[in-house]
Amino acid sequence: MAVGLRASLRQLGERVFSEQDSEQDRLNKTLAIFAAGLMGFGAMLWLVIYQAMGIKFSATVPFTYIVVSAASLGLFLWNRNFALYRFIQTTLFLFIPFVMQWSIGSYVSSSGVMLWALLAPVGVMMFQGPRESLPWFFAYLVMTAVSGFFDYFLTEGAESGVSAQSIAVFFALNFAAMSTIIYLLISFFVRQRDRLQARVDDQYRLLQDEQEKSERLLLNILPGPIAERLKANQTTIADGFSDVTVMFADIINFTRLAEEMPPKFMVTLLNEVFSRFDQLAEKHGLEKIKTIGDAYMVAGGLDEHHDHPGSEGVERDYCSAICGMAIDMRDYMEALSGIRQARLQIHVGIGTGPVVAGVIGMKKFIYDLWGDTVNIASRVTEHAGPSTILVDATTYRRARNRYDFDGPSDIQVKGKGSLTVYRLVGPKPEAALGTAVPQAGAAS
Repeated sequence: MAVGLRASLRQLGERVFSEQDSEQDRLNKTLAIFAAGLMGFGAMLWLVIYQAMGIKFSATVPFTYIVVSAASLGLFLWNRNFALYRFIQTTLFLFIPFVMQWSIGSYVSSSGVMLWALLAPVGVMMFQGPRESLPWFFAYLVMTAVSGFFDYFLTEGAESGVSAQSIAVFFALNFAAMSTIIYLLISFFVRQRDRLQARVDDQYRLLQDEQEKSERLLLNILPGPIAERLKANQTTIADGFSDVTVMFADIINFTRLAEEMPPKFMVTLLNEVFSRFDQLAEKHGLEKIKTIGDAYMVAGGLDEHHDHPGSEGVERDYCSAICGMAIDMRDYMEALSGIRQARLQIHVGIGTGPVVAGVIGMKKFIYDLWGDTVNIASRVTEHAGPSTILVDATTYRRARNRYDFDGPSDIQVKGKGSLTVYRLVGPKPEAALGTAVPQAGAAS
């Protein structure tokens, strides 16, 4: 029996609510049916009382309400026209109490039964809002004024068979019942509103979490300031920088090694290497630009705090920071070779100079750099041997007070001809660092 009841209630719910209903629509439908149920219960109670007192005509009014209300509910379940159902119920709420009062006699003899009509504007306010409830409230006031005006001509309570004692009892019943119904409706409305608000808050928190994930993902792709500009719907993002240090690091013979590895192992190894490079870039305050196959590109000087070559401080001196990261990358790869029992080496090229930076693409967009400096860093990488870091002359002049170099030597670069480069050996001893000439004053 319980299973059958649950199945019936589920089917009833499927007829009342549709998949297109919003939470507010569901709340409005629930409130309308709940209010009609309370009104129907009150009508049945009055029907029993009037029948017991032998007041035939007045008993017909609540009976008529019950029949029409039930018929409107059946019509709603059939055609699912909630607007029509709501209008029928509101009309019944407004007119039935006044008809009942007129059938009994005056306001006094009916014990203020017209007060039930207040449910019409109150219900519309809860279902639809204050603006929609104004016409119904105006109609309620008009009906009240008309009833009061003609009260003098209506039958006295005694003439309709209702004693003074009964009138007093009905007054108490009417006010108590009406107050209870309004209280229950408002209480139900507040509980449903709070439940809806809690659900909205949960959805908002989920939305915030998803937004934070999206922002973290965006920051993994783009520098922070660029991500903010992109979120602000800036259509074209392009910047010129007069001084940026660019580094390319390429894993030597990785293509041949990859052919000897299972695909999963190869991807896992590459992810391990580049994840460590990402950590080193963050450690040195540099910006990862992209990975190209087994090559890694990073730059310094794109941040507004890194605009001036020779700025004091290791983290703000992006040229020295790039050199420090290159050494850390080289040392990490040598250590990893012993752990993995595979000859993993990189060669690194570094160049310093002007670049153009911007975001390209509509989908799967990337932040990239262009210019002669980028080309030099890439070409220098090709001439670097295993575990070797080559830098151009500009980078050497900026970093020579902090790092030891071998050279100079000349290489032939496609499109540039002869280019002077230096091999980065390692950091200078701490004593030398303490007496180093500030880089801003480094001689050419």
